[in-house]
Amino acid sequence: MAKVTFLGLGVMGYPMAAHLMHKGGHEVTVYNRTAAKAEKWVAEHGGAMALTPAAAADGADFVFCCVGNDDDLREVTIGEDGALTTMKEGAIFIDNTTASAKVARELYEVAKAQDVGFIDAPVSGGQAGAENGVLTVMCGGDQDVFDKAKPVIEAFARMVGLMGPSGSGQLTKMVNQICIAGLVQALSEGVHFAKEAGLDVAAVIDVISKGAAGSWQMENRAATMAKGEFEFGFAVDWMRKDLSIVLDEARSNGAHLPVTATVDQFYSQVQAMGGNRWDTSSLIALLDRK
Repeated sequence: MAKVTFLGLGVMGYPMAAHLMHKGGHEVTVYNRTAAKAEKWVAEHGGAMALTPAAAADGADFVFCCVGNDDDLREVTIGEDGALTTMKEGAIFIDNTTASAKVARELYEVAKAQDVGFIDAPVSGGQAGAENGVLTVMCGGDQDVFDKAKPVIEAFARMVGLMGPSGSGQLTKMVNQICIAGLVQALSEGVHFAKEAGLDVAAVIDVISKGAAGSWQMENRAATMAKGEFEFGFAVDWMRKDLSIVLDEARSNGAHLPVTATVDQFYSQVQAMGGNRWDTSSLIALLDRK
């Protein structure tokens, strides 16, 4: 059992923190910007809450974090009352936020100067993956720090991999989002075409999902896409945030991402339709509108 802190109790962090307590068997302290959410978590799961990241991280062996963006991450780590102001030597900060590789490297250096380990560890699997404890975790950092953190991370994961030095976890998550964006657009076009052609969409998906066209998106989203149902997790607003990070990094490293850039613009059109909180499969709504 370790002393564990979790910063950020959103749709992902809330169940992840619970797995650390119940499956991992750790002593968990939580912090959330809205204190009522932390109070609710403690009422449901036990443990303790703190009113600042610094107070939550004081004395912890591992500090997890899952917040919104680079600025939120800096606030809870190096801002006033940030976690890195109180973390003890030898402790490890594990950041599950989807953020830039730049901020990961920046915070790695700050933590290293304080003899604190830092791992950028964004996740994939969505809300359902978090709730079921089967997330994929892509890590960047030092091997020895990763080796200590991996058994703790596994409380909410089915796959935990070290992808390289600091920033590599975030870069791998960018690859993940690039692949998803292209897949969802292709699936949207396929389902739309099947509908317009008068085919039985369910029958078509049942057949082609067993062949080369099959994917997680097809298995889990094609049927609901055909029905125009988009209430299944990862929101368009979040995807656009992630794709913004991807496209910024591509401008820096010279990668050519024409499909990703186009799909990002399609998502902006979904937002204009009022679909900010629809899940990412809502790309089909652009094709189906009359």
